[in-house]
Amino acid sequence: MAKVAFLGLGVMGYPMAGHLQAAGHEVTVYNRTATKAQAWVDQYGGAMSETPAGAAEGAEFVMSCVGNDDDLRSVCLGDDGAFSTMASGAIFVDHTTVSAKVTRELYAVAADKGVSFIDAPISGGQAGAENGVLSVMCGGDQAAYDKAEPVIDAYARICRRIGDCGAGQVTKMCNQIAIAGLVQGLSEALHFAEKAGLDGRDVVEVISQGAAGSWQMANRYETMIDDHFEHGFAVDWMRKDLGICLDAADETGASLPVTALVDQFYKDVQKMGGGRWDTSSLFKRLRAMG
Repeated sequence: MAKVAFLGLGVMGYPMAGHLQAAGHEVTVYNRTATKAQAWVDQYGGAMSETPAGAAEGAEFVMSCVGNDDDLRSVCLGDDGAFSTMASGAIFVDHTTVSAKVTRELYAVAADKGVSFIDAPISGGQAGAENGVLSVMCGGDQAAYDKAEPVIDAYARICRRIGDCGAGQVTKMCNQIAIAGLVQGLSEALHFAEKAGLDGRDVVEVISQGAAGSWQMANRYETMIDDHFEHGFAVDWMRKDLGICLDAADETGASLPVTALVDQFYKDVQKMGGGRWDTSSLFKRLRAMG
């Protein structure tokens, strides 16, 4: 068992840190809103700190799951940032979906301090975090990954090192690119069935058993038909992620025409007031179009 700090207790980080504590690790949490950290301690035990530096002091592993590039820089390098107190040989594991650019920047800063940095974005949504069955895609040095994997396993169904620093973030981009197209395709299929006078549930019962089947179809079609979108991964966060994908595509010369189009469809959803709706709300956009 290890001494672990966990920075960021959002809908993903809160249960992930709980799994670490339940697995027997000695966990200290930090959250920008201290009342959330206190609620976590009340629920799971462990300890809390008012700063990332305080949480990270003496920790063998520091996990983070925050909002974006700037948030990650802040908890690492800002006033009372975690890097200021992490000891040589400690390992920082970042579960935030951020750019590969900031990942490589922080990897270099950490290396200068004798600290290992692993980019380890996650997929599986809030339910995956709560049930401890996330997919974790990692980049970084093999030796550091080998030490971190048994700790990450507390909330992972699968955890793999894909390559060197940044490889985890690039893999997460692939994940979001694939999801964007799948959700739009499912939305169009349900919209078409509805317009044609068919029962969407009957349609999905049949087509989900063939080549059209997907996680999105199995887990989202009923809530989509029922016009229920107050759950899951928010449109605002998906647009952040797709923006990272499109910026990286410009840098690499990759062509992402469907991703760019779906990103604009999510912009339409935001204009409808759906920034916090689940990403499956692409269907609601089509319904609104008549």
